[in-house]
Formats: sequence, C-alpha cells, structure tokens
Amino acid sequence: MAAPTLNREILRLAVPALGALVAEPLFLIVDAALVGHLGIVPLAGLGIASAVLQTIVGLMVFLAYSTTPAVARRFGAGDPTRAVSAGIDGLWLALGLGAILAIAGSLTTPWLVALFGAPADVAEQAEIYLGLSMWGLPAMLVVFAATGLLRGMQDTVTPLWIAGIGFTLNALLNWVFIYGLGWGIAGSAAGTVVAQWSMVGAYAFVVGRLARRHAASLRPKREGVSGSARSGGWLFLRTVSLRVALLATVGVATALGTEELAGWQIAFTIFATAAFALDALAIAAQALIGKGLGAGDEPFVRRVLGRTLAWGAWFGVAVGGLIAALSGVIGIVFTGDPAIAAVVQPALLVLAVAQPVCGIVFVLDGVLIGAGDTRYLAIAGGLNLLPYVPALLALWLVHPTGAAGLTWLAVCFFGVYMLARLGTLAWRVRGAHWLTAGA
Repeated sequence: MAAPTLNREILRLAVPALGALVAEPLFLIVDAALVGHLGIVPLAGLGIASAVLQTIVGLMVFLAYSTTPAVARRFGAGDPTRAVSAGIDGLWLALGLGAILAIAGSLTTPWLVALFGAPADVAEQAEIYLGLSMWGLPAMLVVFAATGLLRGMQDTVTPLWIAGIGFTLNALLNWVFIYGLGWGIAGSAAGTVVAQWSMVGAYAFVVGRLARRHAASLRPKREGVSGSARSGGWLFLRTVSLRVALLATVGVATALGTEELAGWQIAFTIFATAAFALDALAIAAQALIGKGLGAGDEPFVRRVLGRTLAWGAWFGVAVGGLIAALSGVIGIVFTGDPAIAAVVQPALLVLAVAQPVCGIVFVLDGVLIGAGDTRYLAIAGGLNLLPYVPALLALWLVHPTGAAGLTWLAVCFFGVYMLARLGTLAWRVRGAHWLTAGA
C-alpha cells in the first residue's frame, strides 16, 4: 500500500473516531462547567464522583479494546459473520457486567466517597452525583462494546453520529434539570444517565441491522462470551494499574485542599479531553493493525506503526499549543472565579508541554492493543507505578498548597508517570514479539 493511501486510510478512521472520542470527555466538561457555576463545593464533589466513575468504567474498557482487535482480525481474514458474532458476544458481556456493577455501586456509594476523606459538604455532593450515575453504568459499558464492534469492522463514522446525538441530548437535559428544575448536582447526573441509555437504543438498531446483513446471530453464545472475558483479563489488569495511578493522584489532590482538588478536576478534565482526541490515532492503529495481522500482512503493520507514531507526536504539539494558548481562561470558563483560574494555569502549562509525549504513548498503547499484546501491557502497567508512587508520596509529605502544589502534582502525573509509560511501550515495539499474524 502506497504512503498516500495509508495516510488516507488512517484519516478515514481517525477523523470520525476523534469526534466520537471527544464526545465522552465533553460529557465531563458539560458536567464540570454547569456544576462549577453552582460553586466550588459541588465542583469538588463532582471531582470525587468522577474519579470513582471513571475508575469503574475504565476497568471495563477492555470491552471496547478487546472487541476491536478480535473483530478486526476476523474481518481482515475475510470472515465478517464471525467478526460480527464476536462483537455481539462482547455486548452481552457488557450488559451483564454493567448490571452487576450498577447494583453493587449504588449500595457502596457512601463507602466509596468516604475513602477520599473529603469534608462533609463535599462528600454529600459527591454521594448525590455518584449514587444516581451508577444506573448509567450498564449503558456506558454497552456503548463501549458496541463502539469496539464497529471499529473492528473499520467503521468509525457511525459511532461519531451516535456520540454527537448523545452529547447534544446530555447538554440539553443537564441544563434543564440543573437550572430549569433546580435539581442542582443531581440534575447533572440524571441528564447524563438518560443520554447514555438513549445512545444504547441507537446502537441496538445499528448492530441489529449489521447482524442481519452478515447473517450473525443476536443470541449470546456461552463460549463467545467467556472467550471475550478471558481475552480481556490482561487488559483489565493493565487498566487496574492506570486507575491506581489516577486514584492516588486524586487522593493527593484531596489532601492538598478543596481548592487544589477543584483545580485538579479542571486540569484533569482538559487532559481527558486531549487524551481522547489524541487517542483517535490509537483507534485507527488498533483497527488497521488488527486487520493487517488478520490478513497476515506484517509489512503493512510496520508501516502503520511508523506513520501513526509520527502523527501522534505532531498532533500532540498542536494540542499542547492550543492548551497553552487557552490556559489563562480555562479556569474562568469552568468556575467564573479568577482566583481558581490563577491556581490552575501553571498546571495547564505543564499539561501542554507534555502533550507530544502523551500523543506517542496513546498511539503505542493502541498499537499493542490492536496486536493483542495485552499480557505485556498488564506487566508494563505495574512497572510504570514504580517511579510514580514514590513521587506522589514525596509530594504528599512536602504538602505544597495553592498554585505550587497543583503544579507539582501536574509534574508528577504528566511528567513522571507519562514518561514511564513511554519507556515501557517504546521498548516493546522495538522488537517483534508483539507481532502475531492470523485470525
């Protein structure tokens, strides 16, 4: 495949994936912006609740990341019926896991919030948001699995349309529930849950049509569901290490103070938005590498690796420049408070500088996921914590506050942790152990 054709293929997958991926952090931005204007205490409460929700959902991200390469390999091998069937088994697994997590999460919400040791008023707001949001978990997981199915079939346009509809509905409902009905932070959670289930309805229609087209059964198959669970086990462990890092970071931010926790919520929301945007290239890499390995075309896989890495680095430069340019006004947009904006601006500049590294890391992650090298990703996840946890502990002991404290927290996360991830992932792709061809 010639270079211009490869570029077009990457763009064909990455550009729609960018829109779909950005929709998820836009949910968080809408929540943070609307709740932030209710005051610092609700925003801090949202920070805790979001950390818990993102941890639960993040641990289940294998539903998308294991489905994409499984479907793509079968599709690349010329068997679309088995490809769609593998994706449908992932949907049933997602629905079952989501139902269990929703029930367990609603019962343990007070305990989960208490783990952060936040002040009583902040904890109260966190419990309200988290308790309601738990009932959107099954929908979130089904959306993940359905998106993975379509990505594996080399379709990133349909998820874009569904994500756009979901975001628009989420923004409208949140505004009505928070301000029109006066529900406060509860309105934000309720609006998001309704939008998430609406997206499930859209995906049910699309997947049903896809199954009919390729003569795939909609019924769950025990061997297929259990196979999806087994293949995602290593990705689950890999994600555990990521969530340990994120939760430890929120824990240190909470210890620094309410103002610092609110500032970290703003910085991390921007990071999540940029991460999902940069991850669009990783999604393209997942789909193309899975398809290429399914077809047994290793030279093509190598070309995809080199091209997406180059794009990841340059895209990171562009995103970093945008964050730096807007760093002075982002805090005001979220809270309307110039004092909070001044506290968070240095941390946002650290985030901006780190974006090229982040772009490369996300692409490498997607490459190895697409290749099915999940065992190594799980091991590397544990190794990445070795330098990061001591750095966080040192920050907690020194206990700087205000802009200085938040800046050093950003240095720890965007510097120490992301550089550790870069080292372990780059070392792996230098060899050939991650290349396994065939369906």
